[in-house]
Amino acid sequence: MHQQPAGLGGAILVSIDFGEGDHGESLAELGLLAKTAGVHVSAVVQARRQRPDAALFAGSGKVQQIAELVEQLDVQLVIFNHDLTPAQMRNLTALLNVRVIDRTMLILDIFAQRAQSHEGKMQVELAQLKYLATRLVGMNQDMGQQKHAVGARGPGETRLELDRRKLENRVQFLRERLKKLKHQRSIQRRARIRHDVYSVSIVGYTNAGKSTLFNRLTRADVYVADQLFATLDTTSRRMFSEEAGEIVVSDTVGFIRHLPHSLVAAFRSTLEETIQADLLLHVVDASNSLSNDQIAEVNKVLAEIGAADIPQVLVYNKIDLLDAPASVQRDDYGRIASVSLSAKSGAGMDGLRVALNEAKAKRRVSEAVANNINQSSE
Repeated sequence: MHQQPAGLGGAILVSIDFGEGDHGESLAELGLLAKTAGVHVSAVVQARRQRPDAALFAGSGKVQQIAELVEQLDVQLVIFNHDLTPAQMRNLTALLNVRVIDRTMLILDIFAQRAQSHEGKMQVELAQLKYLATRLVGMNQDMGQQKHAVGARGPGETRLELDRRKLENRVQFLRERLKKLKHQRSIQRRARIRHDVYSVSIVGYTNAGKSTLFNRLTRADVYVADQLFATLDTTSRRMFSEEAGEIVVSDTVGFIRHLPHSLVAAFRSTLEETIQADLLLHVVDASNSLSNDQIAEVNKVLAEIGAADIPQVLVYNKIDLLDAPASVQRDDYGRIASVSLSAKSGAGMDGLRVALNEAKAKRRVSEAVANNINQSSE
């Protein structure tokens, strides 16, 4: 079990609607992020604006309303559903007299809680340090003592503020270590390719059921929870199929709307397992009314990391919540394009195994054709 930080009080969530169309979904997601971080939400403040206020993001009237709620509810934390500039964060902290964090800081905190492997922890720390580098001046001097405060986990800001060179040296050290680990992974991948091992990566929106599917396919015991970012570190396991032989399946970090670019960059080396895959199983929560939007968000991030051209099979999961039947859908070329199943109950897993077998067989045919062409041209 992941232990939640002790002594967390309530928090006020602040979300400004700039007319972008996804404000409601984004706010609901912020609530889930807060819950995942172990924060009790005492109140939610919403507003509509054309653009952010340069000094306070939300505007003076709305900040006054938040200040009154802070005093009335006796909360110690205000979380903005947006990225705040260092100046906005300083101004808000001074006016509200409580800790103020933004969406990125909240996600970084969750990542710091969830990372289990040595590499995952280094990637989180690197993302934290890069974020803090722009926010050292004027931050609360007592942050180093707030060991359990959401958004304060990880490196002590006061110490870093006193010595930027230490920060720069630490960033360089982490980059070098991650570079070495990346090299080790590339050697392992080349060995898999030499031994004709088919590689499959499970991707999808956070909380779509990727880890449950991974456990069902590989009989592994990976942490599963109804939380955002339950899985952070890429986990790989081997499975064997009589028809297809050995397949390496990797479970990856869940994607999320407005995932900070710093986190995409920091986890790029972990996501390279996805880039190198022969097939992506794109898991979708079929019971979620926003599933099409979530598919688009995942594909957007896949394009960012260079994985847009890898063959995909859409896996519509959680059909048990819809009382829908298991099914397999093929495209105009007869290839399996999507599978509807329940990773929890196991219904429809046979259809997914057929999809894996056919995909690997197709790769073997393609390789045989390519070898014949190469031999004939020599």
